[in-house]
Amino acid sequence: MISDPKRLEAAFAAFDAANAEDPNLDEGRPKELLYAQRMSAMLARFAPNASEAVRLAVRAQHIQRWKTPRSSYPLDRQGYLQWRTGLYKFHAETAGRIMRETGYDEATIERVQAAVGKKALKVNPDTQLLEDVADLVFLEHYLSGFAARHPDYDEAKWMEIIRKTWQKMSQAAREFVLAGKVSLPETLTPLILKAVG
Repeated sequence: MISDPKRLEAAFAAFDAANAEDPNLDEGRPKELLYAQRMSAMLARFAPNASEAVRLAVRAQHIQRWKTPRSSYPLDRQGYLQWRTGLYKFHAETAGRIMRETGYDEATIERVQAAVGKKALKVNPDTQLLEDVADLVFLEHYLSGFAARHPDYDEAKWMEIIRKTWQKMSQAAREFVLAGKVSLPETLTPLILKAVG
């Protein structure tokens, strides 16, 4: 499909309108709207020449996430995995519906849904790029808040969390972090560098 800036703008506006309904606030703004905009901003920094499909997937990554709360699944490891799988499917379906409404063809929709649905990580370059951006956004914007919510975690637990995130990232994303292109939380920077060193 030939790229059409107006269609892309319409899809972004529709994604943002859907996320603006989030009743949860972060810095006084709907949480998932802020997250989506942070994702797009990070993609523009990390991979400014990304395809239209990736730009759409990045913007739709958490679309209307609050509609599937974690509490709607059992609070054990199995429940967590089921919740994540259910979310991937929900996000992919929601993004696909909005894309159809804004005039996208099925091939582009399928490509976006595969990335948003986290299909073939490490094999599908769209999925990997989406994962990279999500991890970079987590490190820059959400790691310190996550740390504040888990004061009971010891250094070993933090090392494990950081290493798991690092393993999901491509070499290019790791180099982006190590080159100082991501603002890491000051208090956690030594630990991050120790974990990935």
